[in-house]
Amino acid sequence: MKTDYPHIIEQLKAGATMLYPTDTIWGLGCDATNDDACQQVLKLKNRPSEKSFIVLVDGFPMLERYVPDFHPICYDLADLATRPLTIIYPNVSGLAPSVLAADGSVGIRITSDPLCLKLIQGLRKPIVSTSANISGEKSPASFGEIAQQIKTGVDLIIEERTTEQMNQASQIIKIGLNGQVEVIRK
Repeated sequence: MKTDYPHIIEQLKAGATMLYPTDTIWGLGCDATNDDACQQVLKLKNRPSEKSFIVLVDGFPMLERYVPDFHPICYDLADLATRPLTIIYPNVSGLAPSVLAADGSVGIRITSDPLCLKLIQGLRKPIVSTSANISGEKSPASFGEIAQQIKTGVDLIIEERTTEQMNQASQIIKIGLNGQVEVIRK
């Protein structure tokens, strides 16, 4: 079955939530600038509102639109990463308030996954990428392990790579305003 990307993108523009394969694990997502859609993802995950989401972008130009205090060391970190790398940036702007942590920071990853790139480039905005599980439960390693509550709670399911095992979360690094680096998850 061929994925109808134009339809999916129109739905995301209208505030839909989705279940989709990412460059790391199965994710729940939506337009990262649409607070109503982000609130739906929070509700579906039963996640505390003070926890931020990870956001996917298609490259540095999009990243720099949302991170006004972009430190140049981030170019090197992204270039040297051997697997997907999420960087937590301070003082992010232009994203939905419910995407951000209480201190205004958010984790952003530049994805190279073809499916994710089609969604981001079609939407022309970042997308939320949070694990497809109820908050506090183990992240599913396959489509079959995703809770029925999640599958029935989203507006869209992108049924690509449903037979693949996907269980490697991204590395997470936090960047300070002065370029200090803190490893959160290896």
